[in-house]
Amino acid sequence: MDITYPAEAEQYRSEIRALLESNLPEDWRGIGSLPDAEQVEFLKVWRKVLSQNNLLAVSWPKEYGGGGLSDLEQVVLNEELMRLGVPEGTENDSLGLKLLGNTITVLGTDEQKDYFLPRMLSGEHVWCQGYSEPEAGSDLAGMRTRAVLDGDEWVINGQKTWTSAGSNANWIFAIVRTDPTAAKHRGLSFLLVPMDQPGVEVRPIVNAAGYVAFNEVFFTDARTAKANVLGEVNGGWTTANMLLGFERGVRATTDAVRFGREVERMIELARERGLSDDPHIRGELAWCWSRVQTMRFRGYRALTKLLSGGVPGVDGSFSKVIWSEFFQRYTELGMEILGLEALAPTGQGNGGILVTPQPGTENSSNCWTDIALYARAATIYGGSSQVQRNIIGEQLLGLPKEPRLDGGPFQDIGRRKSA
Repeated sequence: MDITYPAEAEQYRSEIRALLESNLPEDWRGIGSLPDAEQVEFLKVWRKVLSQNNLLAVSWPKEYGGGGLSDLEQVVLNEELMRLGVPEGTENDSLGLKLLGNTITVLGTDEQKDYFLPRMLSGEHVWCQGYSEPEAGSDLAGMRTRAVLDGDEWVINGQKTWTSAGSNANWIFAIVRTDPTAAKHRGLSFLLVPMDQPGVEVRPIVNAAGYVAFNEVFFTDARTAKANVLGEVNGGWTTANMLLGFERGVRATTDAVRFGREVERMIELARERGLSDDPHIRGELAWCWSRVQTMRFRGYRALTKLLSGGVPGVDGSFSKVIWSEFFQRYTELGMEILGLEALAPTGQGNGGILVTPQPGTENSSNCWTDIALYARAATIYGGSSQVQRNIIGEQLLGLPKEPRLDGGPFQDIGRRKSA
C-alpha cells in the first residue's frame, strides 16, 4: 500500500510552508504559548492572513470565493497549520466554513451557494450550530424545537443548548421539527436562521475549566425565510448527518498530526517528571502512539474516498469513537503524570481556546488540566460513543437495531415511563 502523497501535493506543501514561515514570527511556538488576551487578537489578525492568501476554503469552487483546489490540498494545508500550532480560522469558521459551507456546496441550491458562501468567507456571516436540546442530546432526533410555515417565513419556537461559540455568531444552522405527526427521524428540517432578531436570545454557559465555551439559544417566534431550508423540507435528518460526516471524518488525517504532537509533549512531560522509565507510563504512552497511527491510516482511507468522488458518510463514526476515547485516555495520563500538582495546577491555562499545551507552556499544569476537563465531554459532543457504536453496528455491520422505547414492542413501557 502506497501512502505517500503525489508530487504535486508535496509541492503545494512546500509552498504553504514558505507562506507560513513568512507570515509567522520567527520565535513562533504555537498559539497556546501566547497569553490569553493575545490569543484572541492573534486569531483576528491570522484570519485576515488566511483570507488574503485564499486559504480559508481552498477546496471550494472559485465561483464562490474558494481556491478551486481538491480535498488533497485542503488536507495538506490543514496538516501544515496543525504542525505549527496555527488555527485554520476561528471556532465559528470551523462550524461555518468547514461544516456548513462544505454541506452547502453539496446540497445547497444555486441561490443558497451564491448568497451564503461568499458571506461566510468575508466574515459577514458568523455561524454556530443548533443541534442539541435539553432533552435531545445524544438522541438528536428527539428534539422539540418546532418551525411552522407562515406565508414566506418559518416561525421557530424552542431551545438549543451546548451551542459552541454561539455568543459570537449572527447566524445559526438548526435542526427543527416541521412535521410533528411524522416519525421522529422524519419530519425534521435543516434551517438557516439569522440571530440578530428579537426572537433569538443567547445565554452563556461556563464550562468546568471556567470559560464560556457553550451557550443556550432560545427561539421565541423567531423567523427565517421559507427558502432557508438546506436540503428537503422534512428531510433534515439526511442533511444533518451529511454535516456530521464532515465533522467526524474529513479531519481524520489532521487529527493524527495534532494528537501526534500532543503525544510527543506527553513524552517530554514524563521525562521532566522522571517517569519516562516507569513501565506503566511507558505502556500508556505506547498505547497513545499506536492509536495515533490508527488515526493516521484511517485518515488516508477517508482521504482516498474523498478523492474518488465520495462524500463523508456513516463510517465517520469509527473516527469519532477512536479520537474521542483517545482524547480522554491521553489527558487522563497527563493528570497521572502531574500527580498531586493536577489538584492545584499553576501557570497559564489555554484561555478557553481549545488548544493543547504548546511549546513554551508544556510545564504549565494549568493548561494540561484545562484540556483534561474539556476532554471529559469528548465522548458525548458530536454524537456519544454509545450512539456511534449503534451506527457502526446497525448501518455498517448490519446488526439488528436496538429496541426503542418510543415505538415497537416497548412503546407501552415508554408511555408508562413518561406518564
